[in-house]
Amino acid sequence: MKNTSADYQQIFCERLKSARLTKGLSQKRLGILAGIDEFVASTRINRYEKGVHQANIDILHQLAAALDVPVAYFYADDDELATLLMHWKQMTRHVKTEIIALCHADKESD
Repeated sequence: MKNTSADYQQIFCERLKSARLTKGLSQKRLGILAGIDEFVASTRINRYEKGVHQANIDILHQLAAALDVPVAYFYADDDELATLLMHWKQMTRHVKTEIIALCHADKESD
């Protein structure tokens, strides 16, 4: 089944909220860390999480940086992939190399 634009918007909303809560940030604090004016930060993040508004690409990158996740995390439609993406930036080069080697080994065994 192919995901629609609406599906990806819902995935974004869920992933944004999940990452924010994982980091222990309020909506306002996340907004401020992402460079949003403090007087509208809470409202803007709330609207992104509820799908009322969509973040433009610049804000998306700022949110990802504030949450220390890759942009791809927000749109991963597979929960396991989302978990991997969430932790990817914190992994050492050695661990990343091992994961990539496992992927290549699995592909070669097919």
